[in-house]
Amino acid sequence: MKGRWVLGVDIGGTNLVVAAVPLTGGKPAAIRSEPTYPERGPEDAVKRIASMAEGVVEQTLKAEGGCQEDFAGVGIGCPGALDLDQGVIVSTPNLGWDGFPIRSRISSALELPASLDNDANCATFAEWWLGAGQGVESLVGVTIGTGIGGGYLERGQLMRGASGSAFELGHTTINFEGRTCACGNRGCLEAYASGPSIAARARDALTIGDKSVLSAMVEGDLNRITAETVYDALLDGDALSARLIHETAELLGIGLANVVNLFNPEMIVLVGGVTRAAEYLLDPLRESLSNRAFSSAVDACQIVPGSLPATAGVIGAAGVFVIDEVA
Repeated sequence: MKGRWVLGVDIGGTNLVVAAVPLTGGKPAAIRSEPTYPERGPEDAVKRIASMAEGVVEQTLKAEGGCQEDFAGVGIGCPGALDLDQGVIVSTPNLGWDGFPIRSRISSALELPASLDNDANCATFAEWWLGAGQGVESLVGVTIGTGIGGGYLERGQLMRGASGSAFELGHTTINFEGRTCACGNRGCLEAYASGPSIAARARDALTIGDKSVLSAMVEGDLNRITAETVYDALLDGDALSARLIHETAELLGIGLANVVNLFNPEMIVLVGGVTRAAEYLLDPLRESLSNRAFSSAVDACQIVPGSLPATAGVIGAAGVFVIDEVA
């Protein structure tokens, strides 16, 4: 297959991102992002992805030269359980687009061959291909944003499982009588440590009378609290926000202790919006993990923030296209 570029499409619960990624890997030549608006439905998202892609292609060709035929295809990263053979979203709690044939719709809209994989798999692959996990033989990626996802590579191969749903880390149970998750289960890691869940825990604490600058920051409208609000309050010295971030780190450590005991990875890379608070998360996360996992496995495992902020999803989606369709 000829070409110089692959379009990477990262479909998230918060944003849609489209970029032109070199076929051989590297920094995107052009990138566009806009809110997902999942409530508008998947057909609306496909139309906007096509429009964004048109702009990315035009910008890339203007800057780098060449022609439309230099784009070999499009790699798509999407959250949730996916039928990778059919290119269909099976279930995605944070989007609600169940049963939608996302791969064929985007392929038709862009008139390019397309691949599809879980967004966390894509981000994990990107960190192994071009980021913090280069040269690592056994790598776990954890995406922390609107939801929590996970991916696992062993000797450069993504472990997708029997039905393509492997490593749904966010939907592992850490408290069997815990908070209700968007997936319908109780006590999922995602129900505690995703961005919206951090905000929900902050609202719960304020509702029962905890004192915090968070209320003033949102002018009393608690629905405006986000994980970013909590982080900003933490930087201002807010005690409640510090406690919430510390608890989040401990909960992530519980979930990752299970991963370390099961897979004994060489490295865990943390990716996504919540990792903006990495300097406050990593130490208590490591301590929580160390208290629960076998010491030999803990000693063998590095836990690091990703090195591809804002681009891991699109780079990885393009990279998965390369290994699935080109290599």
